[in-house]
Amino acid sequence: MLRAWTSALLSVSKNGTRLVASASRIQRVSARGMASATSSSLEEIGELHVTKGLGRLVTGMMVDGDGSYVTMDDGRHYLDFTCGIGVTGLGHCHPKVSKAAADQCLSIVHSQCSIAFHKPYLELIQRLLPIMPHKSLDSFFFWNSGSEAVEAALKMARIITGKQNIISMQGAYHGRTFGAMAVTKSKTIYSEGVHPLMPGVFTTPFPYWHHANVGPETPTKKLTEDALYQLDLLLSQQTAPENTAAIIVEPVIGEGGYVPAPVEFLQGLRAICDKHDILLIVDEVQSGFGRTSGRGKKDGFFAIQESGVRPDILVIAKGLANGFPLSGVVSRKELTDKLKPGSMGGTYAGNAVSCAAAVAVVDAMQEENVLENVKARSKQLFDFLSGLRATPAYAPFILDVRGRGLMVAMEFASSTASAHDIARKREVPAKLASKIATRCIERGMLLLTTSVYETIRFIPPLNISEEDMNKGCEIFEQALKDVVTAY
Repeated sequence: MLRAWTSALLSVSKNGTRLVASASRIQRVSARGMASATSSSLEEIGELHVTKGLGRLVTGMMVDGDGSYVTMDDGRHYLDFTCGIGVTGLGHCHPKVSKAAADQCLSIVHSQCSIAFHKPYLELIQRLLPIMPHKSLDSFFFWNSGSEAVEAALKMARIITGKQNIISMQGAYHGRTFGAMAVTKSKTIYSEGVHPLMPGVFTTPFPYWHHANVGPETPTKKLTEDALYQLDLLLSQQTAPENTAAIIVEPVIGEGGYVPAPVEFLQGLRAICDKHDILLIVDEVQSGFGRTSGRGKKDGFFAIQESGVRPDILVIAKGLANGFPLSGVVSRKELTDKLKPGSMGGTYAGNAVSCAAAVAVVDAMQEENVLENVKARSKQLFDFLSGLRATPAYAPFILDVRGRGLMVAMEFASSTASAHDIARKREVPAKLASKIATRCIERGMLLLTTSVYETIRFIPPLNISEEDMNKGCEIFEQALKDVVTAY
């Protein structure tokens, strides 16, 4: 089997066909033939030897991914509305991306970034420069994961400014490594038991109605004014501007509930940063690379573009390489020229295979008009969810529908929220979001919850078809009906 796979790769390398896709299918079929004999024993190994610190959505092993679908070792076939938590934006095993990675495997796999340049690294910069959310972003460093990229951004901010303190948002998620964990404020599970965390981190409210303990109908202008006022107080009472290196923000907070930042809030952050010589770090690990596209004239690959705000440092990952481990930290040369050679780096940083895959991702997104599809499918999904919210049978259970592009959430009422939460509803079932997500899985669709609130998030592929979107919507409505009817 290994020889056959190698031959297929060589054939691809020589004639430039899309054999890699068919060869991988052959390999998967062969693997499935052996699965019945080995999957149970392998799963036992997993249960025994994989750390308990990892959670899993479903049991069994995922053995095949094709576009919007994945298949498990026992034959279960799922429509995937998780995309590996927002990673496989072009669907699983996109032929162009898989071929680019396979070709690169036959050229050079590991060209360490501190030894020499490699071609895919530089080609990726060439592809990214024209699509950056601001023309000033012209200096790149590639790493492996979003969390690592956040670490690099925090380190850069402190070095460049000569200041130490960092301000992050209530509800933010930036990663689980030590520095990233310190600026993560979405759930306590990520830092439970490991305090003290990195010092010099301060938290300010995000303009999310829950954080102000008001209703979802509260105007964003009011939420923005209150949040910016609290930030002003923070800079007056807790961390002086002359000690503050950076403010880090997600244009759409992810693990905190898929809440878009109002344009006025982002513009307000920029104004405060300019006034006090503070760097603005924009974390687009989950919201970037077309995920939140489809909003208007300033539309593009990144959520921050809607506001016209200039990031000082932009953090990207997830959809960047469609499943291959790659992240990026992008700034402007006048800032990164202050870094000493050797202060940044990493053994696998900017891996050649991952960079080659990312080059193919950019090409495919442009050639296949993916952003246009995001716009169309986003409208389709929002129309559907808004329709459910307006349905009398479901309305009492639904608090909010929100998001951008194909980063979308539906929040449900909770009977177990804080006793001080004005949105608490004692008369609804407990854990509505988890029950509905579980029912969706039972009906053949992978779906995730998010945040400390009763929120379901929709993260389908950016190139999902109208037909598959309809199918996902139908599964979700039936799951919602099942849970509500059972109550």
